[in-house]
Amino acid sequence: MTPKHIEEQYDAVIVGAGAAGLSAALGFYRSEAMRDMRASGVEPKVLVISKLQPLRSHTGSAEGGIAASLGDMEPDDWRWHYYDTVKGGDWLVDQDAAKLLAEDAPKTVIGLERDGVAFSRTADGLIAQRRFGGHTSEYGDKPVKRAAYSADRIGHQILHTLWQQCVHEGVEFAEEWYVTDLVLDGTLGRCAGVIAFDTHSGATHAVAARNTVIATGGAGRLFHTTSNSYDLTGDGMALALDAGLQLEDIEFVQFHPTGLAHTGILLSEASRAEGGVLRNADGEAFMAAYAPGHADLAARDVVSRAIRSETDAGRGIADPRDPQGPKDCVWLDMTAIAPVRMREALPQVVETIERYAGLDPSKDMVPVKPTAHYTMGGIPTTTDGEVYVWDGERRKTVEGLYAAGECACVSVHGANRLGGNSLLDACLFGTRAGQAVASRVAADPVDAGTPSDPVLDEALDAAKTARDGDIDTLIEQATDIQRGDGDATDDDNAYRVITDLSEAMERGIAVLCDAGSIERAQVVISGPIAERARHLRLHSDARTFNQEITAVWEARHLVRLAEAVLAATDARHESRGSLMRTDFPDRDDEAWLMHSMTAAGAPVLHEPVHIVDIEPGARAY
Repeated sequence: MTPKHIEEQYDAVIVGAGAAGLSAALGFYRSEAMRDMRASGVEPKVLVISKLQPLRSHTGSAEGGIAASLGDMEPDDWRWHYYDTVKGGDWLVDQDAAKLLAEDAPKTVIGLERDGVAFSRTADGLIAQRRFGGHTSEYGDKPVKRAAYSADRIGHQILHTLWQQCVHEGVEFAEEWYVTDLVLDGTLGRCAGVIAFDTHSGATHAVAARNTVIATGGAGRLFHTTSNSYDLTGDGMALALDAGLQLEDIEFVQFHPTGLAHTGILLSEASRAEGGVLRNADGEAFMAAYAPGHADLAARDVVSRAIRSETDAGRGIADPRDPQGPKDCVWLDMTAIAPVRMREALPQVVETIERYAGLDPSKDMVPVKPTAHYTMGGIPTTTDGEVYVWDGERRKTVEGLYAAGECACVSVHGANRLGGNSLLDACLFGTRAGQAVASRVAADPVDAGTPSDPVLDEALDAAKTARDGDIDTLIEQATDIQRGDGDATDDDNAYRVITDLSEAMERGIAVLCDAGSIERAQVVISGPIAERARHLRLHSDARTFNQEITAVWEARHLVRLAEAVLAATDARHESRGSLMRTDFPDRDDEAWLMHSMTAAGAPVLHEPVHIVDIEPGARAY
């Protein structure tokens, strides 16, 4: 869908149409403030911009479940979910936000069910739940069934349901538009809107908005081995950096322990929840030695490091499809799961293994290795989605700017996210951001007589002019290449740059790192790779449906984001959660129980963690 016309000014623009963006749209349209506005005859102007058709958003690939203490399968309580989230995040979690996440989780899941999500069911018709890594109950330090699921396709169910509800509410979409700039005033005090490129028409639009919500997802393509789809290039986070804003805790990147060999394709944690076991080259089920209580269902960072320890100790196996390759995998043994149950509860896992590994998981063990999966850090926000800047002493909110989902950091995941909390975060805090925007719009809606702000108009016009110039330059260079004019060559492209960047990041900081590996990645990425990204050229002069135009911007976004990730990683002299520095192997609460706040080209600042009622303790599983 494409807007029939672009309004002079919108009440709200939402960038991204995954679970967070769609939840923000529904939160807006279903809010009490919105109902009151419509009752008085006012219809707000809202636009959702997505670089993909919404049903292709990465939310659709989420497999295992959405976490909530429903108490249906066995005694559970939201307070244990809260505790597990804080502990799972290695205490780098803002406890006020985590408490809100856990307490509101049941109504979030029930709301999704009422909207049409077809959860799997128990024999008595209740929402089915399964065990997931790091989730416990008061009945001992053992996993509790807290992940509500739909076979192993919960993300698909949630994405389609939210999209259908948005269509029902009359939400307007601008699909396959790529946002190139987030426009703020000179003081970073107010947001003017965004600059967006319509890939269908080749037109650049300055989209003025009183409120902007960034919900663009994660950045798995920072790494070569990733479970993320090709579109997750950290756009929203890079836009924030380019606009002069900070990223919070961006050094914490979660590696999911069970990516399918060297494809990186995710084999859901549900495969272990249903009875799958990790084994080394000797056939030993090794996780009990690393996490005696939880074994294979320990937190993801714990399992990923255990796999790395086994392979480093010479107990790894090679991918059977590359028997002469590195022995950096272990076996996932699912043969104890009944074939009928496997097909019923894990259809997507089985299909992935059969299609991409040529194996039958009911009979064969499956090679797996850690794969980049989730960015815990992102654009810093309040629990209402408001973006802020930390000046070293206090928070300064950016008027009219919000963020939600994986690109945001409300700090409910800390240094490591628990399985099932991602979809919950996106749906719950996306909804809250939409409701907060609605309240602000109700107080001052855009109408025909609303005067524009000349400062913001000037900033928006300047950004559009600069972006149009960039596109024109790329097109002219493509014409030079096609004609063979001057010194123009086609010996590089955006896809090679992204591949080389991701390989450098993987060598530098994947799972384990130290000062030397961080520095080597910084030298390569901030030097030759950044230079290549700046000088990328197009190979076609087509302005419409030219994917290489957006690929160039994605490559540049990844460079900017990689530099921030490496700077934050270098600045944290401890190991915590997903970040394991072998030169600083211990957690240091005295010096580092702090959020990192990283802006482009500026020293990394640190903000205190919000401790409410759970004092930091030992993290063992």
